[in-house]
Amino acid sequence: MLDDKNFLNKDNRNLSEVFKELQEMQKQNSITYSQPYEKKFKPSFKKLSFNHSSHTNSTYQSTDLKLSHIIIGCSIVIIAIAVIFPKNSSFSTSYAKVEEPEEVQEYELNRHRLNIQNIISENSEMDRVKEQVTEEREVEFETTYNNNATLPKDEEIVVQEGTLGKANVTAVKTYENGNFVEEIILNKEITLEPTPKIIQHGTSEFLAKHKVHIGDTMYVVNDIKLKESADDSSNDVAEVKANLDVELLDLPSEEWCKVSFDTIEGYVRTEQLTSPTTTPNIVEKNRITRIVTKVNIEMQLNKPSGLTLNDYKKIFTGLSNDKNKIFENNYNVFYNVEKKYNINGIFLASMAIHESSWGTSQIASEKKNLFGYGSYDSTPYESSFDFSDYSEGIETVAKSLVKYYLNPSGTEIYDGETAAGWYYNGPTLSGVNTRYASDSDWHKKVYSYMELLYNRL
Repeated sequence: MLDDKNFLNKDNRNLSEVFKELQEMQKQNSITYSQPYEKKFKPSFKKLSFNHSSHTNSTYQSTDLKLSHIIIGCSIVIIAIAVIFPKNSSFSTSYAKVEEPEEVQEYELNRHRLNIQNIISENSEMDRVKEQVTEEREVEFETTYNNNATLPKDEEIVVQEGTLGKANVTAVKTYENGNFVEEIILNKEITLEPTPKIIQHGTSEFLAKHKVHIGDTMYVVNDIKLKESADDSSNDVAEVKANLDVELLDLPSEEWCKVSFDTIEGYVRTEQLTSPTTTPNIVEKNRITRIVTKVNIEMQLNKPSGLTLNDYKKIFTGLSNDKNKIFENNYNVFYNVEKKYNINGIFLASMAIHESSWGTSQIASEKKNLFGYGSYDSTPYESSFDFSDYSEGIETVAKSLVKYYLNPSGTEIYDGETAAGWYYNGPTLSGVNTRYASDSDWHKKVYSYMELLYNRL
């Protein structure tokens, strides 16, 4: 019989030692129990003492009966009973004395034994601690969204960054086995108010469609008239040609916007405007329109036209009256002369067309002189200059116009020279006409060719 008193009262034993002793007992008791049990096995429990550690790692002994002790005691009793009463023993067996001994039975190994050591360790080490703290904490800021009709739809702009606040917080914190579990806020005192974050949220579908913002450049779709107010019946303040650019100033509604055209402010319907996003070639159209709208009979000729080499090629390619392709083959010469001598190349070409009848005159054909340069009315052919090629004649005339007709005396021109200005009467067609040609309508005839060429852009 198991001596429960000695078994339970051995102090200062750890659990592994208890298990070893139980195993030894199990080996010794591997016999046949033939005699009926005379009395129940009633182990008596005394106060047990185990060494265990809390979450603070301090070691101590206790003589008080706690839940962990009860669990330990019950676990040991269960193990003892399992050893004394093997699986094949039956409590329903008669207690009458049996004369013949029963056969020796073998004990069956329990293959699903509970890990009592782990159970005891887990429960004995459970530690729950509460503590009250007062500490300074950050206070989160709020984010505010405001609709803005002058921003593209769904676009957001931060107009004010948020800043965190400060607060003194008193709270009760709970820990289990050193791990934080929960807290209860007892008091919260704001010491520094947080600053909210403010975001403008765009709602304009017009701006979103064209991907533009207030202050950007937009372009007029058709010829329009700027209005004094956002009303079709209001007064006109300016006329704007198609493809010209305007600056977007304001968007009072999705139907009307305020714009500026060459410093003149007015209102136009939003449907009359476009952008490079919705009309990809509008910027190029605008460039050409800006050049063409400045073409007039009184325009200054001592400045470049602003056209590109490709523009010149486009203008002079395929001219029906250029039967000998003289101008088509020399478009780059007019362009280069314009850049080198600061003279409008379209004016120079128009002058050559007029003077040579599109390069068909005898002087043009035989002397490569498109301008009749050097001719006198009495002896036009004889007195005219003879050039090796058309480019030489074009450059010679350009230099002469710049030096004597288009700039006043003393003006810095090309190659470090200054203008003589002998025949200067203004840098316009009519100014050149005064001393260059005896025909008083010469400037008008030349201008008609300029319009023809510019309109080919």
